[in-house]
Amino acid sequence: MSVKLLDNQAFYGYRVRRTVDGKLYQEYFSLKENGKRLVGAKKKAIEEAAMARDRELEQAQIKAREAAKDIRCFNPDGSVKGISYLLKTEKSGNLTPIFQVGIASEVERKTVCTSFSLNAHGREGAWEKAVDAYARHKSIKRNSKLYKKLKSAMPRVG
Repeated sequence: MSVKLLDNQAFYGYRVRRTVDGKLYQEYFSLKENGKRLVGAKKKAIEEAAMARDRELEQAQIKAREAAKDIRCFNPDGSVKGISYLLKTEKSGNLTPIFQVGIASEVERKTVCTSFSLNAHGREGAWEKAVDAYARHKSIKRNSKLYKKLKSAMPRVG
């Protein structure tokens, strides 16, 4: 929620602020009328109006985020943002090829990092597991066009 009660010499009321598709929306709902502070039902009505506007902006944010999801998933070169091919050095000194997933999880609300070994799962299997983990944390459905596009974006591995 991005509704804040401001109470200072310049303003008394609620500020609603959200960024939707790169544009900042900031609106003020005054709790003063004729120089007097509102109380009771009038104050409650202004608070509810501010909350309703915040919900509208939140829905617009969600809609914009969903619309731009496929753009945000890919680098300009067509590779998937957040999935890397690496050679991991084991304690023994051996190099193990992996697909590493490092992303901000929309599900867990934190950064997640996991990897899948090409030696253990094979190239295709490791990529599929990496894409599945990515899709799960980014709330991408398996039967969507975006999921199919992610699966087809496997990098060349040497």
